[in-house]
Amino acid sequence: MADKKKILIIEDEKNLADMYKLRFEQGDYQVLAAYNGFPGVEMAIKEKPDLVLLDIIMPYKDGYQVIQDLKREPQTKDIPIIIFSNLGQKEEIEKGLKLGAVDYLVKTDLTPSEALEKVRAFFEKHS
Repeated sequence: MADKKKILIIEDEKNLADMYKLRFEQGDYQVLAAYNGFPGVEMAIKEKPDLVLLDIIMPYKDGYQVIQDLKREPQTKDIPIIIFSNLGQKEEIEKGLKLGAVDYLVKTDLTPSEALEKVRAFFEKHS
C-alpha cells in the first residue's frame, strides 16, 4: 500500500536489523535495511524513507558520518533520523542530536515492541 510509512534501518548487526525489520513490518510499516553506512546513505537517497533508524557503531562509516552525509544531501536533508544505539552516554546523545537526529533510543533499554511504539508515537506527533 502506498500510504505505509517507509522506514530505513541502518544497522551493521544483520540479525538485529532483521529482527527489527520484521517487528516493524508486523506494525504495518514498509521497512528497508542496510547493514553499513555506505549502502545506507545510498539507499536513503534512492528510496527517500519517512524515517531512518540509525546505529552509531558500524564499520567503514559510523552513524555520525551517515547523519552528516544525509543532512548534506538535498534529497535527504529533511528525513528525520532516530539514532538507535547501545551508546547511551550523554556526550554521544548530545553529539547525535546536535548533528541533526530528532531522537536517540538506546537499544538495550527497549524491546522491539517498545521501539515500534516509540516510532509510532514519533509519526503521530509529526504527521
